Amino acid sequence: MADVIDHMWIDGALTPAADARISAVDHAITVGDGVFETVPLNNGTPFALGRHLARLRRSAEQVALDILWTDAEIRKAIESVAGTRDGLARLRITLTGGDSPLSSSRGSGQSRLIIATGPRLAATSTADVVTVPWTRNERGALAGVKSTSYGENVRSLRVAVRSGATEAIMANTQDQLCEGTGSNIVIEFQGRLVTPPLSSGCLAGVTRQLVLEVALESGAPIAEFDVPFSALRHTTEAFLTSSTRDVQPIATIDGKALRSAPGPLTSPIAAAFARLRSSKTDP
Repeated sequence: MADVIDHMWIDGALTPAADARISAVDHAITVGDGVFETVPLNNGTPFALGRHLARLRRSAEQVALDILWTDAEIRKAIESVAGTRDGLARLRITLTGGDSPLSSSRGSGQSRLIIATGPRLAATSTADVVTVPWTRNERGALAGVKSTSYGENVRSLRVAVRSGATEAIMANTQDQLCEGTGSNIVIEFQGRLVTPPLSSGCLAGVTRQLVLEVALESGAPIAEFDVPFSALRHTTEAFLTSSTRDVQPIATIDGKALRSAPGPLTSPIAAAFARLRSSKTDP
């Protein structure tokens, strides 16, 4: 499927994609200074948009970027961009540092808001993942921020794709399980489902939080605590969560097949999330 983008919303105006322009010295281009959100669309309707906008503001606050638009204004802009998008799609909301010097210093101008949509393929029923040697810095300035500084993710995902996988899993600096390049991870550990806590340095995923909530409501809560990265070698089942994967069981880790995908612990959680996904647009 071609990644066709018809229109974009930039700083208050809906613009044909062919005419859309931003400055070559925008700080997101020169040094990756910005934050973003990816929101799933189904026939132009976003899912969990309120939670994504809240996280956008948290990320912006953490990196000291001002959002000059209200949530109501952003929602209206999203409607103008996404309203004619049919089928499965993704909505990208990007806040940049704006025009700045060719250095780490920001300029005196305002931040820039960009909203665009593109097609999205349905997630495969299972995922093959690989582990990579690079780590997340759980004490870094960007820990937990959905930052446009995505070079580490791009590098790790490239390794995964070249290995025939679709996601790469990383540890943190303490050699504890952390996250994927664009997903959170839940594994079976000592007979129960466990996911790394936010203190591990992982992103506070919107789907991750919704899965934790539906698991608790279903009477099968997912524990949040640190587990060693080596636990991936022994887990019997695991799954990824993200806005474009939903709940995606992992079939193999570093080429080793897990016992089942989905496993008996995963299946009821996946079913509960699917019910939530189909019943609500802004949970």
